[in-house]
Amino acid sequence: MGSCSGITGAGGRCKAIAISGSDYCHSHHPDRADACRRAARKGGQRGGRGRPASEVSELKGQLSDLYAVVLDGTTEPKVGAVAAQIANVRARLVDTELRVREQDELIGRLEELEEQGRADKSEGGRRSAWGV
Repeated sequence: MGSCSGITGAGGRCKAIAISGSDYCHSHHPDRADACRRAARKGGQRGGRGRPASEVSELKGQLSDLYAVVLDGTTEPKVGAVAAQIANVRARLVDTELRVREQDELIGRLEELEEQGRADKSEGGRRSAWGV
């Protein structure tokens, strides 16, 4: 598995690993140009929790490619196993990132509620959460 022969938008050489039997990575492969165009069109439209979903989709595509090259014999099973382990670590990192974001959101919401509670107490009254 060599490096991709594609050129990045900035004009530099792509540093991604080429798909077995090709000189290009998934992003630069001519047969996948339409899929990449569709994906690029959607880029940046899903924020927040949508980004891990796109990373998971990317991992699924890479694992599918890996599965195919191990089965057809162009990649040794031990190399495929290590690549699959790396993909598993990446998947766990995506999961961890999502959990950290959710925790940060919850902490922010909790701090807002605590601040609101302190403000209500300083006004001398106790208001319910429903504003009644």
